[in-house]
Amino acid sequence: MKAKMKFALIGGDMRQAKLAELLADDGHIVSAFAMDKVQSLWGVKRSDTLFDAVSEADCVILPLPLIGREGCLNTPLSEKIHSIEDTLRCLSPKQLICAGRIDSRSAEMAGDFGLEILDYFKREELAVLNAIATAEGAIQLAMTETATTIHRSKILVIGFGRIGKMLAHRLKGLGAYVTVSARSYADFAWIRAYGYESAETLSLEGTLGRYDIVFNTVPARVLGEERLRELSKDCLCMDLASKPGGMDFAAASKLGIKAIWALSLPGEVAPITSGSIIKEAIYNIISEQEALK
Repeated sequence: MKAKMKFALIGGDMRQAKLAELLADDGHIVSAFAMDKVQSLWGVKRSDTLFDAVSEADCVILPLPLIGREGCLNTPLSEKIHSIEDTLRCLSPKQLICAGRIDSRSAEMAGDFGLEILDYFKREELAVLNAIATAEGAIQLAMTETATTIHRSKILVIGFGRIGKMLAHRLKGLGAYVTVSARSYADFAWIRAYGYESAETLSLEGTLGRYDIVFNTVPARVLGEERLRELSKDCLCMDLASKPGGMDFAAASKLGIKAIWALSLPGEVAPITSGSIIKEAIYNIISEQEALK
C-alpha cells in the first residue's frame, strides 16, 4: 500500500477514535467526523462537515456496527444524529469504503448510489482477535457484577464459535468449572479434548439451575422464559451475541434475573487494541485491492 494515504473516519465508538490516531501515527493524513465527544484526537483533523471530512479521501472508514439503535449511522461519540443516506450521498465510487457489520438495507442503498462497502468485520483475522477482547471484557464484567470469584464458579458457555472458544479457555484458566454447549459432533469432540464438560444446546432443560454464570454467544433465541425460570436467583446471565441476541430480556426482568446484553465490549474495554485490530484488517483490504488493479 502507499506510504501516505488520506483516511476519513466517520462515526463509531472509541475503537474508531483510536484507529484514527493510529493511522495518523503511521504518517497518514486523517480526518474525523461525528466524534465531537472525544476530547482529543492526536494528529487527526476534526472536520465540521461530512463533505469536508471525506473530500479527496482515499479510504473512508465507517463504524462497527454500521447502523446504530436509531436506524441511523452508528455515532455514539456525536451529539447529533446522522442518517446513513446522507452519509452515502457524500461518498464517491472511486473511494475505498469500509464498514463493519453491514446490514442488507444499507448495502442495497449503497448500491443505489453506485457504491460498494467492504465489510471489515467479515475478515477472519479481525474476528479471531476481536473475540479475545470480547472474552476478556465479558470476564471483567462478570467479576464486577458478581459477589464471588470466577475460581470454582460453575459456568455455562452456550456456543463454541470464536468467542465461545476464547471465553471457555480463559474461564478454565481462572479455575472455573466450565460447561460448553454446542450442537455439532465435531464441537463436542473439541470440547471434551479441551477438558470442558459438554452439553447439547437444544437439550439444556433441567440442567440450568446448577450454574452461577451463564454466557450466551449464539445469536438466536436459546434462553427463552421457560429456560430462564430454571436459573438460580443469584445467577448472572450475560448475552454476548450480536443482534437479535439469544435471550428474552423481558422475561428475565419479570423473573428478577440479572441479565446483561454486553454488546460492543471490545470498544468499551480495549479500544486501543480493538482499533489496532481494525487497522490491520483495513491495511490487508487495501493491499488486496491494490493487487487486483
